[in-house]
Amino acid sequence: MANSSEWFDDIWIDRHLAALEPAWQPDARLGLALLRRRCSQARRERRWSWALAAVTVVTVTVALVALPAPRVLAHRCIDCSVALLQSLTTAPPTPSQLKPQAQRTTAPDFTLKDAAGHPISLSALKGQVVLLNFWATWCHGCQTEIPLFIEFQKKYGNAGLTIIGVSLDGDGWKSVTPFVEQRQVNYPIVIGTDELSNIYNATALPVTVLIDRDGKIAARHEGVVNRGTTEADIQTLLGETSMRESME
Repeated sequence: MANSSEWFDDIWIDRHLAALEPAWQPDARLGLALLRRRCSQARRERRWSWALAAVTVVTVTVALVALPAPRVLAHRCIDCSVALLQSLTTAPPTPSQLKPQAQRTTAPDFTLKDAAGHPISLSALKGQVVLLNFWATWCHGCQTEIPLFIEFQKKYGNAGLTIIGVSLDGDGWKSVTPFVEQRQVNYPIVIGTDELSNIYNATALPVTVLIDRDGKIAARHEGVVNRGTTEADIQTLLGETSMRESME
């Protein structure tokens, strides 16, 4: 089962804080002065450099409002940086990675229960396009994708799309239930197993797998999906004729 990012952050933060002087404290005035200078220089550089500098300035400004302890400050900087970078990222659609129908392989089947105890089986969804998303509540990239998947489910659910979220949280429903309820997730959520995550090679989250109407893997993506590319791929798969339909 995947480890908590909070645990990973703690290790990273402790290691870097240990390299500082024992009496070190964040100097907000100096830090912001350096960052404003960097931001000014960045106006003459390409767009992404400017965006990164702007993100950093705003991040540090927000993080240093109350000048918390170094460890708390470090966590706050990480969270703010991730959120702001995600909000500023407007990358154009990437090339589609959909495989030709003849080259697709059958997606490994599974049956897992949702929060209400109802079994969710992949094989029972043949005839629909399935977006299988491996995620966790502690995964920052996963948190970015979920609103997008909620939107896709609303937009394409009646056309034959089913999204299944496979949580890899170590404590299962304890973390997942309040997270899902707060965000009003409108698609089935199940708790994954080590075996299932290994079968789909979901070792670094998030991982998204697109499965066609015949139950075959059409595309697989590691990391946060690109909105334009993913939506275009979903539309393509929804427009395909399944092998069963073509034989009738």
